[in-house]
Amino acid sequence: MASKSPSVEIEVDDRVVRVSNPDRVYFPQSGATKRDLVDYYLAVGPGIVNALFERPCMLHRFPKGLDGDKVHQKRLPQGAPGWVETVRLHFPRWNRTADELCVTELGSVIWAVQMSTVEFHPWNSRRADPETPDEWRIDLDPGPASDYAQVRRVAGVVHEVLDELGAVGYPKTSGGKGLHVYVRIEPDHEHPAVRRAALAFAREIERRLPDDVTTTWWRKDRDPHHLFVDYNQNARDHTIAAAYSVRGLPDARVSAPVRWDEIDDADPRDFTIFTMPERFSALGDLHADIDDHVFDIAPLLEWADRDEADAAETPDEPEDDAG
Repeated sequence: MASKSPSVEIEVDDRVVRVSNPDRVYFPQSGATKRDLVDYYLAVGPGIVNALFERPCMLHRFPKGLDGDKVHQKRLPQGAPGWVETVRLHFPRWNRTADELCVTELGSVIWAVQMSTVEFHPWNSRRADPETPDEWRIDLDPGPASDYAQVRRVAGVVHEVLDELGAVGYPKTSGGKGLHVYVRIEPDHEHPAVRRAALAFAREIERRLPDDVTTTWWRKDRDPHHLFVDYNQNARDHTIAAAYSVRGLPDARVSAPVRWDEIDDADPRDFTIFTMPERFSALGDLHADIDDHVFDIAPLLEWADRDEADAAETPDEPEDDAG
């Protein structure tokens, strides 16, 4: 008779999560295992829960580690304990629904890791009303011929314009080559309006840095030396890796919150599952007070009206994907 696969029981607050195959190597470059991934998320627990709290969440799973196939999963994996919460979403294009993970406690995160989740990609809205975002996301996406110095330059102007608007931005590395900035907003507009506001902001950054920035939507039409301010990350069902989410990269990099004054010196490669626990222990969650600084997007919608009066076009909303 085959022996039972090894497992460990992890205590998470008042939950116990059984983690099977804890020694399975997920990141071959470093030898980091599934248990190392669990330990990382435990170490940054308050931060990852704050980033995901009550948001529909898509999971990027690697059942065999990074050397195996990647699974993009909207629907909650089967076998979830009764205490793991979900939110039901409707996808009009297909007239289908999906029950997505909705994190309300750290145990849900660890259970998702047990189910081979590496990356967590939440919506910019919450379970109470998924159609009205409370988070505006500024995604600085460098082109193929860009470098991180360009990302830093653009981030400086993003900070400048946010200050002029009276908005408080919370930056983080993307975990790849770019940078994200999150702004908490009033949940009183639906996704198309927030996307329209985000495009107006992106165009303002493009006006100030025309040699660095593009808002051209189609990749084939962009100058590869330009950085794309990806306003479409505010469209319905478009998600990006959460603050503190690990990325599926060989060096086990993390999407790491940073202070504005760190951006000129920080390198995305500095933040991994090996370095972040000590940083989190020293600094805590740099996004902890984001809910205390809520911005009204009305000025951005006025910018959008101005741009459209000047014949600027707003590309069509991308279609949803039932997954």
